[in-house]
Amino acid sequence: MTEELKFEKALERLEKIVEELESGNIPLEEALKKYEEGVRLSRACSEKLTQAEKKIEVLTKTLGGALKREPFELDEKEKE
Repeated sequence: MTEELKFEKALERLEKIVEELESGNIPLEEALKKYEEGVRLSRACSEKLTQAEKKIEVLTKTLGGALKREPFELDEKEKE
């Protein structure tokens, strides 16, 4: 697989791997290889999401009415 795999393609491949593993219809050695690939894809997707989150900014209005940029952060409830 290429180093710069697009997020959508990586997620699509990860979903396919999960389906194949859940089916239980593949030999153990192949299942282990797919599992390892799935872990790599999962980490890559997680890293890309983290990078995207860091780029997102939210505009908020101060008490004086001016707009201010702040980093986007999820509430603890939203993270779960």
